[in-house]
Amino acid sequence: MTKEQEKAIYEPSGKKNILVSAAAGSGKTAVLVERIIRKITAEDGTDVDRMVVVTFTKAAAAEMKQRIREALDAMLQENPGNERLIRQMTLIHNAPITTIDSFCLNI
Repeated sequence: MTKEQEKAIYEPSGKKNILVSAAAGSGKTAVLVERIIRKITAEDGTDVDRMVVVTFTKAAAAEMKQRIREALDAMLQENPGNERLIRQMTLIHNAPITTIDSFCLNI
């Protein structure tokens, strides 16, 4: 992981929005997934279905949602009784992780 990627993941943002843009293959999806996981699994975290995550392609949106689901599943394997994780696994199906076009159409 590069220093720039680590900064994007760990930089405290509070209630601020974040925009990640970079060249293809630079790790944007990995950075966003890690940041989302940290936000939704924190004790006082945001529910995944309350976040808006937009990308340019349906494939990228599907991949991001799948990676989040897999990360939550792995965390649940280690801590099966964690109610926060169980809740996020339930909510991920309705999370607005989508393309810009789909997001605009929903609004």
